[in-house]
Formats: sequence, structure tokens, C-alpha cells
Amino acid sequence: MQGKPHNRLCGMHILSLLLFALALNSCLGKPVLQHQVLGYDEVTRSLEEKLLLMNIARVDNVETIHFTSTSSIAATFDWTTTLGAGAQISENPGFDFFNFNFSTRVSENPTFSIIPLSGKEFNKRIMTPFKDKAFEFLVFQGGALNQLMRLMAEGLEVQTPDGHFVRFIENSPSRPRDYEEFRQIAVHLQWLLTNRKLFVRSLVFNETLIADFKGLPRSQDIVHGFDKGLKWHQKLDGNYELTRLQGGRVMISNFDPVALTEEERFAINQKIKKSPPGYVYLDIRPDGPGGDFPLQGAIKLRSLFQILWFVAEGIRAEKEFDVAPDPRTLGATESPTSTLKINITDSAPGKDLPSINYKGRYYTVNDTYWDRDQFFTLNILFQTAVGDVEAVGFPITIAK
Repeated sequence: MQGKPHNRLCGMHILSLLLFALALNSCLGKPVLQHQVLGYDEVTRSLEEKLLLMNIARVDNVETIHFTSTSSIAATFDWTTTLGAGAQISENPGFDFFNFNFSTRVSENPTFSIIPLSGKEFNKRIMTPFKDKAFEFLVFQGGALNQLMRLMAEGLEVQTPDGHFVRFIENSPSRPRDYEEFRQIAVHLQWLLTNRKLFVRSLVFNETLIADFKGLPRSQDIVHGFDKGLKWHQKLDGNYELTRLQGGRVMISNFDPVALTEEERFAINQKIKKSPPGYVYLDIRPDGPGGDFPLQGAIKLRSLFQILWFVAEGIRAEKEFDVAPDPRTLGATESPTSTLKINITDSAPGKDLPSINYKGRYYTVNDTYWDRDQFFTLNILFQTAVGDVEAVGFPITIAK
């Protein structure tokens, strides 16, 4: 009869230890999972930075560029808890001995899917100039206009008021006079933007689809039209007009396009449409802020390939140089010598900077806010150009 209390006590001990082991397993699992997920994210970010720097290094060494992307990482985590119990039974009641042991094991089995980015579709993406919407988005997100123009622009087309080509101002140190003029224009536009005297936005206007509808539109047509941006307006003569809110091309101006009439915005957009989407329209009028430096034309945007080439050429082949601001630009605006400076050294950088060891030498982003910010923008442009990686290559799966 005396053994039953001991059995009950033993059962309570086992149950307590089981609950403790399960709790311990749960406590161990969450930090491990968090650490691994953040670790994979950091590895992916670092790989993208190194791929960009490696391709800059390849161009610097007159080699072809090539990209590989990690499309997915699937990791299986296994938490195992083992509980053991042993006993020594004494002849004297009350002196039974029990001993318990438990262990927790964590295992991880990652599977990586990498895609060599190549083929016609990918080459088209990196060789096609960025669209004006990408430029507008980066400015809207707080990107410095001066920085974006120097990185993304191949040059600037000067045009007549009716849109005819006059000349091209190239953003290249190989053409010193053009390069100097382009830099001065970029600084002038940044000065206007900093002082809230410049507008960078898409043209918006109501496009007329039906000018004169006799009769009354059906209620279902009116309701369904709202989802598509369609609106019915009753005119003074009692007939109806159907319009659609249309987003047009991007323009940079020293006046607010919203203050223009619908007809004026539509006319400007029609003129801009004559140029491909890789052009950003520019209109600095004499009667507006900064008008003593008037300019009309379009900024021609680069492709990702052209940007990488420009940055790599600037390391040694075609070094950039200092340019003084135009006297008509009032106020200081940051404009370092290099658009994106990449340092080449024989030893690893002392700080935690984006870097790659290529053929025994280190290519590192220069340690300034300007250069780090430019490299961040380049990373965004790379992801924008690549898009859906599954559509541009065949995955290679590696299981650990």
C-alpha cells in the first residue's frame, strides 16, 4: 500500500518534466527560427550588393557582365525533444530513486534555388532604358534630383518649343564641355527643387471619350464606370459628356502643371508622347523661378547596363572631374566629383562597406553618404530592371 503514493509522485514528476521539456522546446525554437530567417535575409541582401560590385569590376577589367539571382530559399527546421527516465528500487519502503534526463536537438535543412539571369528576355530588361515613371518614383520617394540625373541620365536633349531636336548634351567625361554643362544643369534643377520652385510629376487630365451624348446614361453604366475612372458630366445643353481621368507622361518644370487648363496639359502630353518612355520632359520657362537659366527639352535615361558601364568607366578609364556651378544658380548644392565612387585596394576595407574581392583586389563603395546613397539607388534600379526572375531563366536547386 505504501508504493502507491510513490507511484503517484513519480507520475507527477514525469508529467512536470514533460511539460517543462515541451516549454523548453518551444522557447528554443522561436529564437532559432528568428535568427535563421533574418540571417537568410541578410545573406540575400549581401549577395545582391556583391553581384552589382562584381559586374562593375568585370566592366573595369573589360569583361562581360553576368547576374545570378537567388529566387527562393526553402528551409525545414526540426526541433526534437527527448525525455528519459530510470529508477532504482530499494528494499526499504520510501527509498526508491528515480533519475530523469532530457535533451533538445535542432536541425536545419535549407534548399536554395538560384537562377542564372540570361537569355533574350533578361538582356532586353537590362538593355532597355528606364522609363520616366521610375525616375519620378525615386524623386517622389525623396531621391535627390541631382544624384538621380547623374546616375540615370545619358544626357539631355535640347528642343525647340514645338519639340524639334536642337542638340544633345552628353553626360560623359569623355566630352568635357557637354559634361560640364550637364552637371551645371543638374545642380541648377536641384537648387530649384530644394527651394520648392520645381515640380516633378505626371501630367493628369480628363480625356474625352464621348463629347456629346444625347439622352440619359443608364444607371449601371454610371456605376460601373467609376471603377474604370469614367465619369459622365451633364453639359449646359442637357446632353452628356463621358471623360476618363488619364495619367500622362512625366515632366519637370518651374511651374505647376495642375494650374494649366485641361487642354494645355493634354497638348503638352501629346508633344511629350513623340519621345519614347525613356525620356523625362523638361520645361524651365523664362517667366518662372530660375528663369534666367531657361531650358526646354528632355532628359534621356540610361539602361541598367549603361549605368553599370558608366560607373565602372569612372573608376579608371573615364574619370569624372569637378565642375563649378553656373553663376545663375544661387545657393550651394552638393555635387561631388564622382557620381558613384568605387575604391580599388589590395586589402579589405576596414569598415562594414559593400565590397567584393575580385582577382585579388577589393572593389569597395566609397565611405560617404552620397556614395552609399547612390549605391542604394543602384540596387533599387537593379531589382526594378530584373523584375520577376522566374521568367528570365531556369532555376538550379542546391540542397544542403
